[in-house]
Amino acid sequence: MTIENPHDHVPLMFQAQANGRCQIQRLQRYSDPQAVQWTDEWVDKAYPELPTLPENVQTREYTINWRLITNAGMDDIAIRPVIGARGWPFYPGSSMKGIFRRACNEAQARKYCGSVGSRSDFKPGSLRFHGGYPIDDTWTENLVDIVHPQQAWQVETPNTRDKKGGAFAQISLYQPTMQFGISSDAADVDWDEVWGIWEQAIATGLGGRVCAGYGQVKGAKRDAAKLLYTTFLKGQGQAPKRLDGKGEFRPNIFRAAVRGHALRIFAGLTDERTAQRLVETLFGGVRGKGTVGLVILQFQTSKLSMDMFGSGSYAQPTYEVEGQLSWLLAKKVDGDLATLKRLIGKLTQFAMVLGGFGKSWRRADHRLFFDEYYEDGYKGLIGCHWQWTDPRYWIQDVQVHRIRDFHVLIDRTQQAAIAWMATQGVKPQTVQRPFLREAWHPQNVQVWGRMAADREESEAIHWFHGPYQQAMRKLGVPEGSIYKSSLTGQVSQVGRVWHRMYPWIKVVADPSDPKKPKPVKTAQFIELLTIFPDESAESERFLEFLADGPFEFERLWGGA
Repeated sequence: MTIENPHDHVPLMFQAQANGRCQIQRLQRYSDPQAVQWTDEWVDKAYPELPTLPENVQTREYTINWRLITNAGMDDIAIRPVIGARGWPFYPGSSMKGIFRRACNEAQARKYCGSVGSRSDFKPGSLRFHGGYPIDDTWTENLVDIVHPQQAWQVETPNTRDKKGGAFAQISLYQPTMQFGISSDAADVDWDEVWGIWEQAIATGLGGRVCAGYGQVKGAKRDAAKLLYTTFLKGQGQAPKRLDGKGEFRPNIFRAAVRGHALRIFAGLTDERTAQRLVETLFGGVRGKGTVGLVILQFQTSKLSMDMFGSGSYAQPTYEVEGQLSWLLAKKVDGDLATLKRLIGKLTQFAMVLGGFGKSWRRADHRLFFDEYYEDGYKGLIGCHWQWTDPRYWIQDVQVHRIRDFHVLIDRTQQAAIAWMATQGVKPQTVQRPFLREAWHPQNVQVWGRMAADREESEAIHWFHGPYQQAMRKLGVPEGSIYKSSLTGQVSQVGRVWHRMYPWIKVVADPSDPKKPKPVKTAQFIELLTIFPDESAESERFLEFLADGPFEFERLWGGA
């Protein structure tokens, strides 16, 4: 019997990552990508029961907050898990031992992991690491992880109509509960100490891409010495879609936003090559031989609600989330750690005040500030909204106490960047023409603001959908509009205006201690427009309108 096209009957797992065979990471056929076929074939043949460990193995279980990546390195380009006994994905014992050793002091490493040296001096450790397996079959769900890098397009591309990059897929485990095993034949093992070291080891994450929020363990105890900055916040917005059309909240949105703002800030202080190098020193990068960044993102979710907004072709997944955002030190820093702490804190506050995080972060959430926009029910969701939640951190995080002091936040952010640049041997330069479209330079950007009494008093949000000034033909006044202009952008074109309704928390004197500031939440908002003017007539007329218009906007920074 002859089998026609026999290669079509070979599971994708056993085919090379090559055109015409298998391309897990490519999403050209978004409705039916090979990544889905690859995972379906894998799950179908995996044993239904968890591989059992010997009775002498001690185990502990830990739940991953979001996703876990364990790259097998078996397929060129594609990222997919290590697969162990019975077809189950697992975290290798060798990787366990590696991060365990790094968390040990010298005596513990020698006792538990063995000595490292010449063959004649080698002594094995007293522990055996058996790796970690997901404890039930829920690991088979939501395996295809869509990654959609945006920095090249949204930040670095001068003409955003020339869209760069695109989505690709990787295979990762979604919120698995993992069982890790360790055993020993030695009688002098202090198991409380062993598991204490292990929990210290996993505090900064397991597996790959921990710097972007992957592999973070729920309830992990952080090393206070590695904590750079922490705060509590909540937000809502449009969620990214999985291949099944359902939404997924992705904590890496915080790192993406802060990294992008870091590049904007450095672009106003130095040349392109130096700015890129500074950003990669902070957050890591893949240029050349690759760079391990200084900081790790960690977001511990306390509340998460997923929903759908709209109907039919306009239906979009949404999220409402609360949690603790932290930045941790990824490796030893030579120099002033306080300077790095100040920089990462200011960058986070800068991102929070001027925009937000995630999809459509350049716009205020229309559901909160322009609800009549959806009265006919046939419009897509626009914008997001974020705010601080824990009053204990308001004095640290609320940098804008009065609208006229808004420039202080930006000035302090730039000063923090300059101070950290000095630790890297870089002096700020006089930048005549910034290389980035959204570089933070006084000749390249203007920030305008006003006080709004409540959430219904946003003025600028209407200008993204209609004229800001009606035509008065008898007086020779033309209609003023930025709708669908280069300032506001269109589909597949990033605009040059950010709009934010920033919740105002005022600071007053504490009656019990007049010298101590006391933050008080209000119903008011600071309405902010961040504008990167171009040479268009619409841009020039709009800036003249803001300066002379009836809505009491005042220029808070830039335009020098």
